[in-house]
Amino acid sequence: MLAKRIIPCLDVKDGRVVKGINFLNLKDAGDPVEQAALYSREGADEVVFLDITASYEHRKTMLEVVKRTAEQVFIPFTVGGGIRTLADIELILRKGADKISLNTAAVKNPQLVKQGSRKFGNQCIVVAVDAKRKPQVTGHKSQEGSHQLTAKRYPLNAGLGWEVYIYGGKQPTGIDVVEWVKKVEALGAGEILLTSMDCDGTQAGYDIELTKAVSEAVKIPVIASGGAGTLAHLYDALSRGKADAVLAASIFHYGTFTVQQAKQYLSCKGLPLRF
Repeated sequence: MLAKRIIPCLDVKDGRVVKGINFLNLKDAGDPVEQAALYSREGADEVVFLDITASYEHRKTMLEVVKRTAEQVFIPFTVGGGIRTLADIELILRKGADKISLNTAAVKNPQLVKQGSRKFGNQCIVVAVDAKRKPQVTGHKSQEGSHQLTAKRYPLNAGLGWEVYIYGGKQPTGIDVVEWVKKVEALGAGEILLTSMDCDGTQAGYDIELTKAVSEAVKIPVIASGGAGTLAHLYDALSRGKADAVLAASIFHYGTFTVQQAKQYLSCKGLPLRF
């Protein structure tokens, strides 16, 4: 079994690390360069830097922040947000990133995944998927007797599937998550960064059903994201969810746990890790 990975995530807006709940109500969580350097020293396996409003604001990734972060990080470093072309990918890699993450651009232009994989190698191409559980639409009659439709969200085990969202979780696409990850794997993606929008920032645990469904649908590594609040949550995503890595933000940014504490806990539970 390959070693499981612990990956702190730096969601960056206006040059600062931020964290919210369900992609909303963002709060400041520090300087991205300082945070990345700390996680590198603590023994994180990788660091992910996501410029979370670049696509929505139709601008490029903050290159200077990427460059300064790369200079302080000596572990694999993934950058996402605002990457739309092969030239963008090449520029980010030249600024020091080891991998790039495509989300909105991959949906808008799936061939970019294929082209990027062919030119730079599939180990460089991560497809990020922001997934939200599909609502079940139920019918009822109004007092006037007309038939109306109501969208209702069900518990995480309702088995209704998940929809891909883009532009930082602001726009639904109508694309089924499991079908989408199969498609991008065939196009040449080297990894899937899977975020549950329903669980993100709640610290109530990952969406294990979602994580397992995607992990079983593809052969490439899957990084689980969204919902880490305890070390047991990390273990659940890696064991029951069958993820290859776990992404976490709040529990590391605010000092609830260190990367080493997470690794020691998971190692004691029998999972293979790098120390």
